[in-house]
Amino acid sequence: MTDVVALTRGLVGLDTVGKAESEALKLLAPLLEQAGFTVMISEHEPRRGTLVAEWHTGLDVPPLCLSGHLDTVPLGSARWEHDPSGDLDGDRLYGRGASDMKGGVAAIVLAATRIAAATPTRAGLRLVLTAAEETGSLGARHVAGSLLEGPSGPLVIAEPTGNAVVHGHKGALWLEALATGVTAHGSMPSLGDNAIYKLVRAVSRFEEYRFEAGPHPIMGAPTLNVGTIQGGLNTNSVPDRAVATVDIRTITGQDHREVEASLSRAAGPDVRLRPLVDLPPVWTDPEDEWARSVREIVRQVTGRADEPRAATYFTDASVLTPALGSVPTVICGPGEADQAHVTDEWCSVTKLAESVEIFERICADWCGI
Repeated sequence: MTDVVALTRGLVGLDTVGKAESEALKLLAPLLEQAGFTVMISEHEPRRGTLVAEWHTGLDVPPLCLSGHLDTVPLGSARWEHDPSGDLDGDRLYGRGASDMKGGVAAIVLAATRIAAATPTRAGLRLVLTAAEETGSLGARHVAGSLLEGPSGPLVIAEPTGNAVVHGHKGALWLEALATGVTAHGSMPSLGDNAIYKLVRAVSRFEEYRFEAGPHPIMGAPTLNVGTIQGGLNTNSVPDRAVATVDIRTITGQDHREVEASLSRAAGPDVRLRPLVDLPPVWTDPEDEWARSVREIVRQVTGRADEPRAATYFTDASVLTPALGSVPTVICGPGEADQAHVTDEWCSVTKLAESVEIFERICADWCGI
């Protein structure tokens, strides 16, 4: 498992679709332990473990933190042309999680084990490999208050960016909008109180809703989408309950409680809002000294000098960055963002190899090797 392709294929071959991340940790934990890391695993529910591995964290400078998640989304109903557990075809390694983000996890683990063969003169390393990121960063939340102790240096999240440096991402505030009424026979609707009508009036106002915050120069503007709506039990009854879910993506500077309160006022008194997912935005100034050094390393390895950018998806940084002390954070990984969650998901073998070198250099620079 000293080869990034072999390790990625090993991880992709394990079914961690919303479950059993601890099986992947059985593959990764021994590699880190043999390299000299102290490894701790904590499960937020049976078989769903999050790993924290530390190496020389007691030096004068706080350790660099590298992180990725091990859960994946389902395969979907469409037929795959390639085996979702690790087909190789030219430069492409196919499989669920190849880009999002088992390739990134393999790269940071291999880079960390190679760095651990040296003696640091400045700082050590901390790896956080999480469960249940896809459903609201539950694994990261689980360890944030227990295993992430002591000061921390910057954070690298190995989510799919095509090895470009991403300086942050929007926040995710998912809300449930609930309307209640009184049931009655469908032939006598005046005797009831129709919850669907209440909900439809409320979510229709969301279509015209305008955020108070102006657009961020790189993140862009905040967004809102009504994703689902459900109500009623049968055609010939007045529905007494209707529910919609709303996906809000926020930018740095927005307070989620204020956004929720503003949306509640827009919805009106007939609807109650309740948070389902509440992950704040993450942003590191591109002029931050460490962030600039990471961009320079990526330029040296890839030959590309990309403009600063932000991701559209959220990551565990929403939980880990504040838990580690609001440390500088970048997102950089070998996967392709447009391959996340798609049929026949793939990751470039070339970029997998590039990413190991990128992470090795980032670690060596921070650790003083």
